[in-house]
Amino acid sequence: MKSFLAMLAVTTALTVPGLAMAREVTLTTSMRNYGGDGAYLAYYVTDAQNKYVGSLWMAGGKTRYYEHLSGWYRATGGDTTQINGASVGAGRSLKVTVDLADTLFDAGYQLHIDSAVEDMRDSPNEIVVPLTSAGSGQKVKGTRYIAAFTYAR
Repeated sequence: MKSFLAMLAVTTALTVPGLAMAREVTLTTSMRNYGGDGAYLAYYVTDAQNKYVGSLWMAGGKTRYYEHLSGWYRATGGDTTQINGASVGAGRSLKVTVDLADTLFDAGYQLHIDSAVEDMRDSPNEIVVPLTSAGSGQKVKGTRYIAAFTYAR
């Protein structure tokens, strides 16, 4: 129940700016075959001044690895109430649907994905993509563990 309430608070924070309409946005992440354990992924949003706005999704279950998601960890202090699911294995995909306020698009907000894999290098800000209407459905390549990422409104 605590996890549900925390997720509701985060989702509400990202859907209420300006009391705007919210839409479902599907985040699709395909992982490379990097030859290691499951990746921890943290999805979060920053504003035009690169200040943390809120978390969208966090995948991974062992708290000792959260600090390796350094951008997300620094912004949230490693808030474990934001953990949503298990890690994502090499060569696999993760598809998540979240509600985002329309006012987050075309207004300077950015979506970040930090990734980390046990016994391998961390990849903070592996994906940083502006939230724009034109970017919806556009494939973005990751720098280390993520093969491709898209968001679709």
